[in-house]
Amino acid sequence: MTQTDNILNTVKKAQEAKAELFSLSEEKKDEALMLISQGIEKNKEKIFEENKKDLENAKNMLEKGEITKATFDRLKLDENKMRDMIKGVHDVIRLDDPTNKILWAKELDEGLTLKKVTCPIGLIGIIFEARPDVLIQITALAIKSGNAVILKGGRESNNTNKIFYEIVKEAISSVDGFPSEAINLVYSHQDIKELLQFSEYIDLIIPRGSNKLVNFIKENTKIPVLGHASGICHIFVNKDADFEMAKKIIFDAKTQYPSACNSVETVLVHKDFKKSNELKEFLTSSNIEVITETDKYDVEYSDKILTYKIVENLEEAINHINKYGSHHTDCIITDNKKEAEEFMAKVDSAGVYHNASTRFADGFRYGFGAEVGISTNKTLARGPVGLDGLCTYKYKLYGHGEIVDDYAKGAKQFHHKFI
Repeated sequence: MTQTDNILNTVKKAQEAKAELFSLSEEKKDEALMLISQGIEKNKEKIFEENKKDLENAKNMLEKGEITKATFDRLKLDENKMRDMIKGVHDVIRLDDPTNKILWAKELDEGLTLKKVTCPIGLIGIIFEARPDVLIQITALAIKSGNAVILKGGRESNNTNKIFYEIVKEAISSVDGFPSEAINLVYSHQDIKELLQFSEYIDLIIPRGSNKLVNFIKENTKIPVLGHASGICHIFVNKDADFEMAKKIIFDAKTQYPSACNSVETVLVHKDFKKSNELKEFLTSSNIEVITETDKYDVEYSDKILTYKIVENLEEAINHINKYGSHHTDCIITDNKKEAEEFMAKVDSAGVYHNASTRFADGFRYGFGAEVGISTNKTLARGPVGLDGLCTYKYKLYGHGEIVDDYAKGAKQFHHKFI
């Protein structure tokens, strides 16, 4: 059997399993999630051991230039990440099942009722680099939303991904009626190429990783892709901004986790902001490299580096962001509510903030329990994608033998009444 045959077999089984998953009760889903969280807690030391192996291998990959420093930094698991991961699973359990929700109901005619009802997307391929905790986040959301998944992690995290997957498989196999083929993990780079060809089976691809990975996926598949290619986030310091607030927000947005996609990369400062020099000195003294002379404004540094540019006014700031930004998350620091609203209305990004760090762009912080990624799309989901972003809807029509011909000939009339 060829590699293509193996992957196709996995995909077909996952597609068959999704129908069973669609009808699984919320209680069964939550039971599986609880068992996963317990499995992580029980196997914590083994997980750290496997993660240590990945870190040792990744050091060699970093030295050879095969992965970036940002990718290496995302790879390490610690007690805090483990705690947040388990909490994230419990948060998903507490959320309402997003499927089978009636969005609206309309009586087309007496006895003929149309309902718009939420449902899972179906079979989702999720390709991610480093950050092995992503596997648990995504699996939790997939289970709760009733979606089957095929997961592909980066080779730099193979050992950690494998033990997480074993924990997941053991958990779902213990739940009566849960289709075990609904959650799958593949390993090789060739597997990605194969997956991208199966548009007749896979409903959506979600990439989480470098610009190179995301662009490769978008260019090599007919399957809809949900995600973002880069995180070039901005903070605009307006002329009336509070100096202490600006320092605090920018410092957090750049240093709290520099390699994150919601870390600030460019600070725009109004020419009349009186403490511009002091702000720049503060950032430099905080071990941040501040670049002032450049014409490259579309760079994602993923490090303690940022571009610092003086702009004439609010309009120039908005135009700069819309031209060079990645439509991810952008912020204005100002006491002027009117200009803040203008900024938030005109900046074409998935997240627009007033007086808050860009690092808040996160499914966990939004109360989604976890996220499968952040999307800059304007169709499908946008921003941090949680449970709701993994659902679509269908129309359910309930009748009593009605036929269109009666309405076409005028024997019956529609009255289209919401109920």
